[in-house]
Amino acid sequence: MADNDSVLAAARQWKGARLALATVVSTWGSAPRPRGSHMLVHEDGRFEGSVSGGCVESDILATAAAVIAGEPAQLKRYGVADAAAWEVGLPCGGEIEVLVQPVADSGYPFEIFDLIEEARQQGTVFSVSTELSSYRTTPGVMDGAFVNHYPPPRRLIIVGAVQIAQALAGLARELGIAVTVIDPRARFLTEERFPGVALDDRWPDDAITALRPDPASAVVTLSHDIKIDDPALIAALSSGAGYVGALGSRRSHAARVERLQAAGLDDAAIARIDAPVGLDIGAVGPAEIALSIAAAMVQAFHGRG
Repeated sequence: MADNDSVLAAARQWKGARLALATVVSTWGSAPRPRGSHMLVHEDGRFEGSVSGGCVESDILATAAAVIAGEPAQLKRYGVADAAAWEVGLPCGGEIEVLVQPVADSGYPFEIFDLIEEARQQGTVFSVSTELSSYRTTPGVMDGAFVNHYPPPRRLIIVGAVQIAQALAGLARELGIAVTVIDPRARFLTEERFPGVALDDRWPDDAITALRPDPASAVVTLSHDIKIDDPALIAALSSGAGYVGALGSRRSHAARVERLQAAGLDDAAIARIDAPVGLDIGAVGPAEIALSIAAAMVQAFHGRG
């Protein structure tokens, strides 16, 4: 799954300008970016996103400038065997094909960006198809075409405005994940402690129900207060959240399981909880614990948990 959030955000900002969109449509070997990865190029030379991590971006920018100037869409192939491999190629040994289209009805219609945004805000995946014979992109899934899927934006809902939450919120933001911190305790939940993060002082079950976690959402309880964490977990396990984690030792989680069973949750629902939360990396201190949680969350988002 390609991460195109920054490209989609740039498209909204650059609406009305002449643009070109580069898309990785095929990969072989150790390609640096997955199929579906985008790079959006503005007519003034600005760009957002990446198709190779830096190996071929200069050539893509030149091709995009030509497409913006009126040349037709182009399908470019790059690999280590290219004659100019060390100038425009992939020294890592992989190969990629990149389609560079105008953002126009003859290529990638701008209205598709609006449709993607609408679907993502509703928590649904939006798919588009590109015919590699005509280089035209249309909404929906078509047989024989290159199909790209745009999942909802990733979200992290943290319950408990504690020190670990401060570190975890910062890591998540660096990963491009939108963060909401929930805590009914006003002294904990302050903008000074959580700059640039959405804050919600409702009771956790009410807040989580209103936020409607989807498969691109993670819910992590960190307060260590059962009056706060347990209602949050019950609400999270009743949602479509892709990852649910809870801070605490194995002993405290065993007690938590008994409470959740008494509250009516079945074993299958309770088994969704990652507890003790995070990957076992021998973490010590809030920052390292936050790192282990972030890693487990990303692992779950990629379906490898």
